[in-house]
Amino acid sequence: MQQIDLHPLTAAAFLPFGQVIQTEGADHYAINAGMTERYHDLAAVELTGANPRPLISIFRGQPYQLPLPLKMMERHPLGSQAFYPLSAIPFVVVVAPDNNGQPGRPLAFITAPGQGINIAQNVWHGVLTPLQQTCDFVVIDRGGDGNNLEEHHFSTPYLIAATT
Repeated sequence: MQQIDLHPLTAAAFLPFGQVIQTEGADHYAINAGMTERYHDLAAVELTGANPRPLISIFRGQPYQLPLPLKMMERHPLGSQAFYPLSAIPFVVVVAPDNNGQPGRPLAFITAPGQGINIAQNVWHGVLTPLQQTCDFVVIDRGGDGNNLEEHHFSTPYLIAATT
């Protein structure tokens, strides 16, 4: 098994794959007579294909343990997919560049409290991977006609290691 080191999630490192959703450094302004700060336009929701519509869901992810074998990655060719945790529990984000219709060498990140991610349309990524305990996530992705899921199963899994 090839090892993939786990790195802290940063906006710059994740930029080729989507956006980090966080308030730190984000544009914001006061609304509701100054009682609320609106952190505006944090991610690009992408919807293509026949009859697209945005979906807002809650996913409840069971915890994983590190080191973690990475056996499969998926992508959504018709829309982006955003995940924002409803707790401070860290989660692992795995993404990979496209290599002729298959995932290239994966990269693995670990989130800090207050970070979510928006995976751009057609980007290879791992499954929802919270650590420590069960965690709920607000998820914004695409509904509509067409097949919006491709999976790739590795013949030899990678191993995601806790080296941060």
